[in-house]
Amino acid sequence: METTETETRTYTPQLEAVKEAARRISKVSVLTPLSHSLTYSRKYEANVSLKREDLQQVRSYKIRGAYNKIASLSKSQLEKGVICASAGNHAQGFAFACNNFGVKGTVFMPETTPRQKVEQTKMFGGEWITVVLKGDSFDDSYKEAVKIGREESKVFIHPFDDEKVIEGQATMGLEILEQADAPVDYVFAPLGGGGLLAGLSSMFRQLSPNTRIIGVEPEGAASMTYSLSEGRVTELQEIERFVDGAAVQKVGFRNFDLCRQNLDAVVTIPEGKICQTILDLYNHDAIVAEPAGAMALSALDLYAEEIKGKNVVCILSGGNNDITRTAEIKERALLYSGLKHYFIVRFPQRAGALKQFVASVLGPGDDITHFEYSKKHHRQNGPAVVGIELNDPADFEPLVQRMKEQNFYGQYLNDNPDLFQFLV
Repeated sequence: METTETETRTYTPQLEAVKEAARRISKVSVLTPLSHSLTYSRKYEANVSLKREDLQQVRSYKIRGAYNKIASLSKSQLEKGVICASAGNHAQGFAFACNNFGVKGTVFMPETTPRQKVEQTKMFGGEWITVVLKGDSFDDSYKEAVKIGREESKVFIHPFDDEKVIEGQATMGLEILEQADAPVDYVFAPLGGGGLLAGLSSMFRQLSPNTRIIGVEPEGAASMTYSLSEGRVTELQEIERFVDGAAVQKVGFRNFDLCRQNLDAVVTIPEGKICQTILDLYNHDAIVAEPAGAMALSALDLYAEEIKGKNVVCILSGGNNDITRTAEIKERALLYSGLKHYFIVRFPQRAGALKQFVASVLGPGDDITHFEYSKKHHRQNGPAVVGIELNDPADFEPLVQRMKEQNFYGQYLNDNPDLFQFLV
């Protein structure tokens, strides 16, 4: 992990500046509902509300900060064009703003960005936007965008570490406080680079200081958690990129300082649990959430006892989910919940071996969902990669025991990530 020297920041979003941002973005930003969630309120015996930022025109809150920043630029700055880097949602807000103002914009996005987000960016920007795919992560795209911006004297519209962007995101805090019909006890919000929580928490600290603010990070990209533990902004060398809207290697300096001052806690959530929340939101409430959008709700289990009887707000930050990722989301959810298991199974190379495995090893509710096997006649046993889905996690140990007793067991793959990625 690479440590970066801490930069001194003294910035705090001022209420009047945020109110001005709210007036500025009101032309394009939807007043998204603060909706009571019957499903989660019953589950946690609390009054849980969702701030539905997935209902913005660009299906995420990012339009707030991007539009506010571009609207603040001078005519001469706009004439030179603007540039940004994004994993998807900031790009769409940026593109929308460029189209609205008639400003030429260049968007750098990782080559791994879901196709849906790339296409939406082009759609919102129209003729005013050029999309450049560069690198494997947001940070790769960011470095290239900053370099090109300097060479071409274009203003770089940062996705989170910028005062006008933070003030734009802070407008959500004003809206929540105006919409809530009772004091808000808890706010859970997703945390990537930190722009949303830097602005949101500043407004709550000024207007509702007793509200507990909880930042939620993906376990595989916990850059704020690590920076807080180090006491300064620290770059992670490797991250899990699945939660593309929150997978950054380094948080912003302004964001770090504001989050360190204002947040009550930062928690990390496994990617598999986030996937289960995505499926639950769709199945129970017909809500399409992207991974970053589902993070806040995924953290409620950690506070189940604390939030009983409390007024809780969860930020559903975006709904830009690519339907082609559904199979992966389901797979990750099953693996996390202990319902999907992969093995190397050693089959005797004789007729009837597979029939024996199905009849005497699999339980009544077990299902083979993956099978790769190549028969080699000169061997006594032939290995197969087998994926098995269970009805109940408690069925796992008996399954393994039956495999061992009948000499089918070779190796368990779920706990061996390198081999798992290679074989499955």
